[in-house]
Amino acid sequence: MNKKIKLTPVSTLHYIRLLYRSAIFVTLLVAYILYRVKDGVDITTRLEEYPFAIVLTWLVFVVEMVLRFFPSKLESPGCQKQFSRNYIKTGKTDIEIQDNNGTALVLIIWILFNMVFGFLNMKGILDDGIMILLCSAYSVCDMICILFFCPFQSWIMRNKCCSVCRIYNWDYAMMFTPLFFVERSYLWSLLLLSFALLIRWEITFYRHPERFSENTNEYLKCKNCTEKLCTHKTQLKSLWKQIEEYTTNKINSLKK
Repeated sequence: MNKKIKLTPVSTLHYIRLLYRSAIFVTLLVAYILYRVKDGVDITTRLEEYPFAIVLTWLVFVVEMVLRFFPSKLESPGCQKQFSRNYIKTGKTDIEIQDNNGTALVLIIWILFNMVFGFLNMKGILDDGIMILLCSAYSVCDMICILFFCPFQSWIMRNKCCSVCRIYNWDYAMMFTPLFFVERSYLWSLLLLSFALLIRWEITFYRHPERFSENTNEYLKCKNCTEKLCTHKTQLKSLWKQIEEYTTNKINSLKK
């Protein structure tokens, strides 16, 4: 009998974030179509006519980032491994970081990828509304990477899971990268806070690499994981495999 797997509090919070980030993206997309495409009005200017909505959205992401600076049981082990209280010695001293030399590659790819959008924005081909939409899309993709499939993990970093991910706390800096090209102080505050989070993460990594290695930190072992998202990803892979097998069998039966 298959044991029913319940969502952990950490996983539940991930799904909640996916829901409201998706709602923000859909709202921005509809607003862009109505204001920019239909009326020819700059979406950033029109949205600023509704300060409450802007402040609320800004506050949501600020709170998310500020909480990342402190230990929390409702956050992923992937970002919590940086804190000293989550360092449980294994007795081993060999520090092994599963990044497959992919950290620098991810950085280069992300910078070049966003430079394309930045160049188009500076040339006036893409407006600030598109850059904000891009940030919102990134925020949704961030949760998809955690919950379902992460191309960085599978194709570049090749690490075991999010818990041992070398670049876990890069997410907000990557999310808000397009804001570099948008001249709005309240949006730049998100970018600066995200980079402060990134810098703090990198300093901790270089000062205490033992916290980031499963070989030296017992906290990163599967038995201590508070997410258990690997089970959901495994179920998803099994579902896709079943769909592929069914499709293949159906095609073969039609050929006969």
